Amino acid sequence: MSTVTDSPSESLETRRITVFLFVAFGFAGLTALVVFSLGGLTDSPAVLPGVPLWLVLVSTFYMFSPSVANVVTRAVTDEGWSDLRLRPAIRSNGRTYLLAWLAPLGLSVAGVALFFAFFPAYFDADMTVLRRFLPSGAPIEAVLAAQLVQALVLGATVNAVFAFGEEFGWRGYLLQKLLPLGRWRAIVGLGVIWGAWHWPLISLGYNYGFSYVGAPWTGFLAMVWMTTATGTFLAWVALCAESVWPAAVAHGVINAVGSLGVLFSTPETPALLGPTVVGAVVVIPWTVVAVVLLLRSPVFDAEWSG
Repeated sequence: MSTVTDSPSESLETRRITVFLFVAFGFAGLTALVVFSLGGLTDSPAVLPGVPLWLVLVSTFYMFSPSVANVVTRAVTDEGWSDLRLRPAIRSNGRTYLLAWLAPLGLSVAGVALFFAFFPAYFDADMTVLRRFLPSGAPIEAVLAAQLVQALVLGATVNAVFAFGEEFGWRGYLLQKLLPLGRWRAIVGLGVIWGAWHWPLISLGYNYGFSYVGAPWTGFLAMVWMTTATGTFLAWVALCAESVWPAAVAHGVINAVGSLGVLFSTPETPALLGPTVVGAVVVIPWTVVAVVLLLRSPVFDAEWSG
């Protein structure tokens, strides 16, 4: 492996980066425009009972736009298909996969605990939100435990498939193109890009709604912070295994457990701050881990050999 410095390199593939960003953002933006034209997130028609059309469009066309960008960029720039980083390499990277699976739960729980420590007024010990969907007298602790197990299982399986739509593009392709800038610039730059890619959805009220101060601009900033912090961990597991799959697993678990804090919150809880993983307070433990990895991990000192 060759060493990556923190200074710009002539090997930066500007044309391929430009094509990738054009396709990823264009495809995502077009999907958001279609969602808006069909009623947004509130008046979207239903495909199936309880399944609105906007959710289907976001889960497929929007989330897979980075993967589409990967494929299109390789095709139109004659890059080839030799380094797709699709080899799972599970046997030789068991520890990495285990961390990708369990660390998002631990960090998310720590973030939720931190949020309620800062804002105890929003803590609902009776879990009223969850009880609304349960029969009277149902064992709430057992249901909560089942929710956690289900989140871990679905996060590493079903959710990981959808998360792959993003990871095959972000950590499987664009990260590699940005590494010649140096580890800090590559990770932070990708975090900002990934966050900005979410902005059309945030403009529609996704993640934060519209009731917070400075909407949607403060939501844009909070999302960039979250994607940079969590994206550092995702980049780390992907680089450790030289595969996109640990990042897809971790991303899937983040999506699965990221909203569990809502079960303990009151309806008035400010989404911009928490208790979901996109909240600015909940992401603090992720930020600490990101800084430690960037400062201490030798993984970010070497390029992927492919």
